[in-house]
Amino acid sequence: MSSRLHDTFVRLCEIRSPTGEEREIADSVAAELRALGLEVSEDEAAGPAEAGAGNLLARLPGASEDWVMFCAHLDTVPHAGLVEVVNDEGVFRSRGETILGADNKAAVAVFMELVARYADAPPPVGIELVLTVAEEQGLRGAKAFDSSALRSEVGFVLDHAGPVGEVIVATPTQQKILADFIGVEAHAGIRPEDGSSAIAAAAAAIGRMELGRLDGQTTANVGLIKGGTSGNVVPGHCWIQAEARSRDAGRAAEVAGQISDACAWGASEHGCDVDVRLEELFRGYEVPSSSPALRLAEEGVRAAGVEPVRAAIGGGSDANVFRLDDFDCVLLANGTDLVHTEDEHVPASSLERMLEICEGIVAAVAAGATADADGAPGASGA
Repeated sequence: MSSRLHDTFVRLCEIRSPTGEEREIADSVAAELRALGLEVSEDEAAGPAEAGAGNLLARLPGASEDWVMFCAHLDTVPHAGLVEVVNDEGVFRSRGETILGADNKAAVAVFMELVARYADAPPPVGIELVLTVAEEQGLRGAKAFDSSALRSEVGFVLDHAGPVGEVIVATPTQQKILADFIGVEAHAGIRPEDGSSAIAAAAAAIGRMELGRLDGQTTANVGLIKGGTSGNVVPGHCWIQAEARSRDAGRAAEVAGQISDACAWGASEHGCDVDVRLEELFRGYEVPSSSPALRLAEEGVRAAGVEPVRAAIGGGSDANVFRLDDFDCVLLANGTDLVHTEDEHVPASSLERMLEICEGIVAAVAAGATADADGAPGASGA
């Protein structure tokens, strides 16, 4: 299989691009795609998405008027230092104490190789690449993207850390809860009775919350806590960030409300005030079995010699945003594992298999377009 794909992947991973620092990766990818003959534009999402660059939309016209969209994100989670990639007997890993960045540069590299293969002749259908920013922080780039600009009727997001062949058909709604506890500072050794501990209020609130896996569709978590100024001061401030997820949007809202109520109770018990803010980061979805994108995804997976497996997951992706905007989009696993950690890795074979799946999807879209042109039911016209 082409070493060019592997080289591209390594090069992209070694470009630093945590959310908010996407300028270098966006410029590099845009330049390479233009050199391959694609038309590339950058939108105005940098401001509203609080990103280092806007989203990229790249197009490669095909032999027909039909189009297919592929999507990945350019940003990574925060990390210290630079990424150095090693090939460990066919598995790409980070050499040092950093993430690898295969989330989601594995998909970006696959897309770049996909369009590079049509350098000498156009693809059978047009290919649109949507490369978003600020995905890791609430899908902000996708939310700022104007999906009405797309020419495609179906899209495919390669951004799930799972075995190649998984086709995601259900994802949850996520609610973010920010609670700011405000107490009264006092000297902890001389006049502690004059203070009201914001940390104690937050701790009491957390103790009242039901966290972890609440049922087969629902989870809750407190992930961040910060407060106080010194060990000898009754803390006057404490801040926590929590979340609730469920494939039932109403249940996610219900659990978020229970977390908010617990915060109010903890503040009251310890003589503090609390400001609670709720935000829906993304809305969950279920892909109907009649979805043309689902059918095309499974055809592409089979074309690569893999039997597709429909899966429901607990995470979100840019596909959540596109589906909420009534764009028929399906999320696919890309073979990465242990993402967001120092042990993140991806086999070279997974990159190659995902490329084969994308080529299979392009062929399936083209076959559907041909069927439509002949007057038979086709995938792209459903």
